Amino acid sequence: MKTLREFLEAYDPEIQGRSQIKQTGEGGRKEPKRDTASRRKPGVKPRVKAVGGGKTAPVGEYKDRKDIGSTKARSEREQQPTKERGSAEVKQSYADKVKAERRKAAQARIAAKKSGGEVKKTETKKNTDKEASQLLKKKETKKVNPNYKPREASGYTRQERMKITRAGERELKKDFKQQETDRYKKETGKNPDAKGRTKIVARVHKRMSS
Repeated sequence: MKTLREFLEAYDPEIQGRSQIKQTGEGGRKEPKRDTASRRKPGVKPRVKAVGGGKTAPVGEYKDRKDIGSTKARSEREQQPTKERGSAEVKQSYADKVKAERRKAAQARIAAKKSGGEVKKTETKKNTDKEASQLLKKKETKKVNPNYKPREASGYTRQERMKITRAGERELKKDFKQQETDRYKKETGKNPDAKGRTKIVARVHKRMSS
C-alpha cells in the first residue's frame, strides 16, 4: 500500500497544484510555519538583546500562541445584535431616537434665535458622508529624516547602564563641589563653615539638576 508521500510524488505537478490537499503547519498551524529570518524585510538587521559586559546576542524565536490552529467565531470578535432584525421593537427604538434628536436640534435653534446667537445648521446626510470620506482617507505617513542613524546597541543590560550613569554622576558631583568650594574661598577669603558648606551643596544641586 502506498503512503501519502508516494501517492503525491506520483501525481502530475499540474494536477497537484490544483488539488485540494493542503499541508498544515507545525504545531497545528493552518499554514506552514515561517521562521523569523524569512519574515524579516530585506536589509533589516536581526534583533539582538544585551547579555551584559558590552556583549549582545540574537533574540530567539517568538513564543507560540496558545490559540494556534483555532478559528474564533464571529460572535467572539464582534458585538452581536440583541434583538431580531426588522422587529417592531427595533423599528420603534430607532424612530424614538430620530425623533429625540430632531426635537433637541429644534430646541437648540429656538434658544439660539431668542438669544440672538448663530443658528447651527442641522447636519445633512451629504455633509456627514463628506466628513466620513475625509476620515477614511489614507493618512500620510511621517517621513523619516534621511540623515537619521539608529543608535547602536551598547551590549550592556539596564542595570549595567544605570550603574555606569550613576558612577558618572558621582564623579561630576565631586568636580562641581570642588569648583564651588574654590569659588567660595575666592569670594570670602576663608574656608567654608557650616553655613558656607550648605551654600556650596545648594549650588551643586542646582548645577546637577540643570
